[in-house]
Amino acid sequence: MKRAYEARREGEKVLDNQAITERQFLSEMIGDVEYVIEWLETGRRPGNRRGIERQAAYQRERLMDPIRMQAFVARSTAGSPANLTEWQRHQIEDALCVLSEREKECYVMAYGECFSHSEIAEMLNLSVSSVETYLKRANLKITERTQNSLFLVG
Repeated sequence: MKRAYEARREGEKVLDNQAITERQFLSEMIGDVEYVIEWLETGRRPGNRRGIERQAAYQRERLMDPIRMQAFVARSTAGSPANLTEWQRHQIEDALCVLSEREKECYVMAYGECFSHSEIAEMLNLSVSSVETYLKRANLKITERTQNSLFLVG
């Protein structure tokens, strides 16, 4: 492509519209190919200062769909758009399997049943800070599981 671009550049002293269009087209193709080559060589998107592994937590975070978690807890089979497929149900079960019983209780109550932290603390006879600690641990474990489990891809 570069040869064609250079030949196009050297070959014509007077440029007509077609020659200009061809040079622009070749220039765009060269730029696209160089972009892809840089991406493949570095393993990072060109122009990014940091790779995904070095981004801040809020930039890496995969938000949980609250409708799916609520559908998982409700286990409803009615004709709702929130119904889960078997695959989605297995993915959630796989993500929750890494939690301790107390973490799982707090997580399901907070995200599946939409209780506040104070309501969860009252029902489980815990302090609010304990509930928050369990939820932080659960979120960390689930994040770790989703990043490292082949079962949770997609």
